[in-house]
Amino acid sequence: MASYKQTCIHCGTLIDRDVRFCPTCGSQSPFGYLCPSCLRPIAPGQPLCAGCGRPLYVSCPHCGEPTFVGERCDRCGQSLMVRCENKRCGALQFFQNQRCTVCGKKCKAKLGK
Repeated sequence: MASYKQTCIHCGTLIDRDVRFCPTCGSQSPFGYLCPSCLRPIAPGQPLCAGCGRPLYVSCPHCGEPTFVGERCDRCGQSLMVRCENKRCGALQFFQNQRCTVCGKKCKAKLGK
């Protein structure tokens, strides 16, 4: 069966269109950005998510500079993700999420300066 490839928006690697992660850079959203709260497609430059109204620019917990709600800070490059504490889940979540978007467990782990 033929598989069409698409470019990862983060590193430029050609990867299969049905993958969930980029095998080169490890991005969880290799073909576009998703809202960390409701998982709807978003784009840099939008101030709010059209689905849930979440602000799409936050202060980085590492450097304090404003950054888009992607997987890494636009300024310092540090990760904005934490692991779900559920041992059966362990999915990466945005540091401000109240609940895991995969299993629904309440998130306690927070990033700090």
